[in-house]
Amino acid sequence: MSGEAWEVALADTAELRARGLMGVTDLGDLDGMLFSWDEDVATGFWMKDTLIPLDIAFFTVAGELVDLLRMEPCQSDPCEVYHPAGPYRYAIETEVGRWDALDRPGLLVPDL
Repeated sequence: MSGEAWEVALADTAELRARGLMGVTDLGDLDGMLFSWDEDVATGFWMKDTLIPLDIAFFTVAGELVDLLRMEPCQSDPCEVYHPAGPYRYAIETEVGRWDALDRPGLLVPDL
């Protein structure tokens, strides 16, 4: 792990998680978006109305990587749903390739 800090938008409510990065064409100065839940979940993600391809990494509450997936934009129904390999507490969407430089992705989330 590189130990670098990332600047991310936080999606910690149902409304923010549902909106995600829909309509975003550029992450700007952000490294991505962190999705956070109060308990483990196993729900999938889709790319409806998302304009840029994204990588998504899923992590346990302890910060261990569950899965890493590449997702493609979807402008019409039905959109593919991307399911991780198991339950997770956090997910981070980033620009494609952001995770490639990390040998063993992990996550340390400060108190939210």
